[in-house]
Amino acid sequence: MSFQAYLDTIEDRTGLTPRELLAVARERGLDAPGTKAGQVVTWFADEYGLGRGHAMAFWHVLTKGPQISGKHVGSGGTHADASSTLWLDGRATRPS
Repeated sequence: MSFQAYLDTIEDRTGLTPRELLAVARERGLDAPGTKAGQVVTWFADEYGLGRGHAMAFWHVLTKGPQISGKHVGSGGTHADASSTLWLDGRATRPS
């Protein structure tokens, strides 16, 4: 599954865009120095029934922003993304 596919599934399951979830994470203090990925894993599991893969994809965005490695961009593989910049404003507004 690509990073973007993880984010799209997170949006489907939570009803929140990745950008909206970033705001929730900040309100909860999950963007503070020293916060562990496991805290996001627990949050996603407890509140949304999402697993570790989804939580780790979000953790990447929370800690590193929307840029991802170009390693899989356009590779055609299982984890291929169309762009090295993830769309955070929801699939309905994503340019084609």
